[in-house]
Amino acid sequence: MTIKEAQETVDNWINTTGVRYFNELTNTAILMEEVGEVARIMSRKYGEQSFKKSDEEIDLGDEMADVFFVLICLANQTGIDLTEAFNKNLIKKNIRDAERHKNNDKLK
Repeated sequence: MTIKEAQETVDNWINTTGVRYFNELTNTAILMEEVGEVARIMSRKYGEQSFKKSDEEIDLGDEMADVFFVLICLANQTGIDLTEAFNKNLIKKNIRDAERHKNNDKLK
């Protein structure tokens, strides 16, 4: 599935199953909640915190997909073509970081 197809799929789901988009501020808050859930898993799986019994079955991929879904909602609501935005972002990174990481002693 392309990013464009993902945006179309989410829009279709929202307008049929989800009834309507939550407003942009609500979706921003939901995005922060979902990112927090990813952070919680990461701190337990790869960091120094331990899992609670109730957290052991949480699926990192599913939580990342939740983040992606809400991000797509916000893009759709604000008229952002994520394919175009991502491509522009990669161009920016390639120009800005062309030598930056190669010259970073911390990465060697």
